[in-house]
Amino acid sequence: MTTTTTHPTDERIPLQKLGVLGLQHVLVMYAGAVAVPLIVGRALKLSPEQVAMLISADLFCCGLVTLIQSLGATPWFGIRLPVMMGVTFASVAPMVAIAGNTPGVEGAGLIFGAIIGAGVVSIAIAPFVSRMLRFFPPVVTGTIIAVIGISLMRVGINWIFGNPFGPTAPSLVNPDHAKWLADVSAAASAPGSTLAPVPKGLALTPSVPNPRYADLTGVGIASLVLASILLFAKYGKGFIANISVLLGIVVGAVASIALGLMNFDKVSKAAWFDLVLPFEISGPVFDPILILTMTLVMVVVMIESTGMFLALGEMTDRKIDQAALTRGLRTDGLGTLIGGIFNTFPYTSFSQNVGLVAVTGVKSRFVCVAGGLILIVLGLLPKMAALVESLPTVVLGGAGLVMFGMVTATGIRILANVDFKTHRYNAFVVAVSLGMGMIPLVAPNFKQWMPHGLHPLIESGILLASVSALLLNLYFNGAADATDDAVAAARQADAH
Repeated sequence: MTTTTTHPTDERIPLQKLGVLGLQHVLVMYAGAVAVPLIVGRALKLSPEQVAMLISADLFCCGLVTLIQSLGATPWFGIRLPVMMGVTFASVAPMVAIAGNTPGVEGAGLIFGAIIGAGVVSIAIAPFVSRMLRFFPPVVTGTIIAVIGISLMRVGINWIFGNPFGPTAPSLVNPDHAKWLADVSAAASAPGSTLAPVPKGLALTPSVPNPRYADLTGVGIASLVLASILLFAKYGKGFIANISVLLGIVVGAVASIALGLMNFDKVSKAAWFDLVLPFEISGPVFDPILILTMTLVMVVVMIESTGMFLALGEMTDRKIDQAALTRGLRTDGLGTLIGGIFNTFPYTSFSQNVGLVAVTGVKSRFVCVAGGLILIVLGLLPKMAALVESLPTVVLGGAGLVMFGMVTATGIRILANVDFKTHRYNAFVVAVSLGMGMIPLVAPNFKQWMPHGLHPLIESGILLASVSALLLNLYFNGAADATDDAVAAARQADAH
């Protein structure tokens, strides 16, 4: 008589318990999942309805790609481990840069075209990336993740105080000065005027403090959100601590409602149910340079996923061979392709949920299948997306300091395990690459005399830091096998 033992990752869990465990995975990742469409949608200056559509599409695709990854689809896709898929923060900075150069639906088309192109390329190169782990030891991945967090901190800070340009800029043009210039322009252009015409391009410098910038009420709400997250993180137990960011956002939303800063007009107008359809916001526009930029980001994301999959394999006692690794990485590419088609973003495994597997000890992949189904349902409920879109940016700013700061802290945590004493050249890799990553943040106009075709490639500090860290590590350290180090680094990554 033979008995077959079910592997923990294939364990079937009772339906009621499965739903609760799946919902827990959704709540752990929810704040991170909806943050990206809010960041990119507002950077593109899309309408509230369009941002809500981004959120719905994002949740829908999160669920769909999670099902493919954890349940498996054909022999070529799905690593069949307890993996929740979500938008990678690594892609945010390049997308925000595109939005800054080309706002509106036109910029959205460029972003979605770059995502679709990168998804196709990622599917094709997945077998090769699975063999590239040795080129991305912790000194490289730690540096890249730290720069990602530093780049995103600017977004969170601007959410709290206001953007440096536009309606919430720190200073406004003096209305009296603007009226004077308008009067002079009109007089100079009048028939028979002897006045010299106003020079073309003449503009007044903002000099009057803007009451909308750093409004103390908004700063107070952001501070309340931040304090709430820290309190829940310290005094909450288990699951409550895991969803501290989400609870902090809820506290901020309640305070905003009490102060009259948040209303539910958009929620009441939104439908209860609606299908997520391809290209609802914009059709794709394919720009080769932007596709290359997003592909480089995806290579970094897939390397991070490789370490994550190997670490998860150890946690669940499931050996991850080359074929399984390729299936998982190919699904990153497929998820990104699906994201572009449905007007959303690149996808990768969420390490918060990998950490949850370790915390709960539940190794069944069907828990994540349940989580994926819950996300699909949420994506089909426009009222949920409209509710999230209605959140004031100051609420998200308080949470953003934590979310984006944790990305930086993750990079630092990975770097803390790098050997700087024996391999002293590692310090050069980190030092120079951090500096390269800071260039676009500190001197955004550094590229003004460079060929215009290069601008999309070099205006992302993440890409500059990635290329610098990769090349400097090869120069100083070569390309030794770093699989064990990568697994150790992946274990350190608690946030994207």
